[in-house]
This record gives sequence, C-alpha cells and structure tokens, in this order.
Amino acid sequence: MAVKRETVTFTTLSKEIKGGNFRNIYVLQGEEPYYIDRLQQLIIDTALTEDQRDFNLSLYYGNTANVREVISACQQYPAFSERKVVVVREAQLIPKQPGHKNDLDIFAAYAEKPLPTTILVICHKGGVLKSKPFTDALKANKTGIVFSSNKVREGRDLENLIVSYANSLGCNIDSKATSMLADHIGTDISRQFSELDKLAILSDDKNITPLLIERNVGISKDFNTFELEDALARRDAAKAFRIVDYFERNPKNNPIQPAIAMLFSFFSSALIASTARENSPETIMSLVGTTSTWRARKFIDATRMYNTRSLINVIGYLRECDTRSKGIGSRQDQYALLKEMVYKILHA
Repeated sequence: MAVKRETVTFTTLSKEIKGGNFRNIYVLQGEEPYYIDRLQQLIIDTALTEDQRDFNLSLYYGNTANVREVISACQQYPAFSERKVVVVREAQLIPKQPGHKNDLDIFAAYAEKPLPTTILVICHKGGVLKSKPFTDALKANKTGIVFSSNKVREGRDLENLIVSYANSLGCNIDSKATSMLADHIGTDISRQFSELDKLAILSDDKNITPLLIERNVGISKDFNTFELEDALARRDAAKAFRIVDYFERNPKNNPIQPAIAMLFSFFSSALIASTARENSPETIMSLVGTTSTWRARKFIDATRMYNTRSLINVIGYLRECDTRSKGIGSRQDQYALLKEMVYKILHA
C-alpha cells in the first residue's frame, strides 16, 4: 500500500510501535509537541535496548544538523542489533545549504530507497514539514508515515481525548470527572496524561471518579472553583462567600484569574443555553461543544436561576473584574474584587 498521510491517532500509532511494527521513516510534525516527543521516545525505547543504543542510536538537532551526515548515518548497518535508529529533533531549525531552497529536500533521494534496517525519525515542531520533493518521495515509499500532531481545542475535543486516553489505560471515567480534569488542567496534554497515568494506578476498580481526582490531583472537594461555580449557579450566597473567604486565606493555591476564566466559560455557555430553541441536554451539548451531559444539565439549571439579561450582566461583571484584577483602573485587593464580583453575580 502506497504511503499517504494516513488518518492515524497517537493511540493507534503508539500501539503499532509497541507491537514492534516499525516504519522505515517517520515524519512527526505539528503544533502539539507532546505527541511528537512521546512518539520519538517510544520508538527509541521499543526498537533498541539500552545496551544497543551506544552503537545504534544517532541523535541530531536541527540547528546543527547536516542533512548529508544524517543520510550517511541512515545508510550504515546496525551493530549487534537488528535495527539502527536515527532521530532528527527540531527539524524546523535545519539551516538551508547553498543550492537548495530547503535542506529537507535532500531527504527525497533517501526516501525513495531507505535502508530496511534503519528507522529514521524526523521531528518537525510548530507546523507542517514543507518539502514537496521529500513528501512526494515518501508517498511513493511503502513503509513511511506522516503523523500530524495537532493542538487540542478546549471543549469536546479535549473531553474526548481525556476519555480516550483513560480508556487506553483500561479505565472508565465519568462525565463529571472528565469535566473536572478539562477545566482544572486545560489543554496541557503532558500534565493531563501524567495525571491520568497516576489516577489509573491509584484506582482499585479502574474507575476514575470525581472523588479520586479530588484526593489526588490537588482539587479540594469543598473549596475550589468548581464549588464556587456550583454555588453561584444555584445562587447559594452563603456557600459562595465561604469559598471566597477560603480563597483569600489560601491565595497561593487559589489565584483569582483562573477562577474568573472558568466562571466566564460557564456563564457564557449558560447564556447560549438560555437562547437555545430547544433546551435539551443533547442540543446544549452540541451548541457549547461538550460531550458531558452532566455539564450540559448544569448550564440548563443555571438558566432557571438567571434569565438572559441577567447572564449578559454577569458576563459584563466578569470582564470588569478580570480587567481590574490586572491593575487596570483599580488598585483594590484581588480578593476584594472577587467578593464584589460574586455579590454582583448573585444580584444580577
């Protein structure tokens, strides 16, 4: 089968590599560095033992790499091993040589006939590898692959990724737990996967629950932004101010900017829900970009406490607090600003 830019995920490619099914050439490209770093290290760890790496692992870095030297290394047979691995890191920094528009073009000739015992890994971060001669030759080769590592977007994409990775670890994760990780950690994929790895080990029954996250990811059960969000959504003034007081006593672990950002996201989604023609969880999930029915129901519940005009005012208060918390137009203490914002939201 001729090589093309296969639709392949990080999970499926990882499984293929772990199974010892190697391509001769890997181009790992894109804006999300985590997948690129993880895959190139997985290839090294799986293809070579530690003893074999001294003679059979060649590492090059784009800012100092000479492509002809890289190709020369690729054409050498392995010593005391079935394979040789050649890795070019930061290939986007490879300098141009006289007579070539793009030094990566020189790889085209090698891609036409790679040495079967060599695995060449080219890591190109920050975008798509731009070398038509190389990619054309790669497509004609039967054992190469181009993997695009795209940035994960917040919302449905991030939640799907969390669920998929948890499942790949043999774990189930419920909607609330998924939303907690998505909101608390965001699109820092390295940290998301690291926390999920830890939670998978700590879970006795292979279920990742909100309680397990609260105990092991540093999210306090009673005093955190999730609880503040819930309190404001229910207009529970007593609990909301109790949480703000806790934030003020523990400022190191509770800066107000992330809280403002999370509340802005919540009330913006609630505003969308308030204007939806159909107020079902499925409709709201589609409109706001979440896979969590639990989250969608929270937005719907908020619309019963705040009408559309109130939600517009709430978003205005959040914008104002965010601006003033950054020292623009105000010198008030941040937690005084937070208390004022909470008061305004409760009375919107």
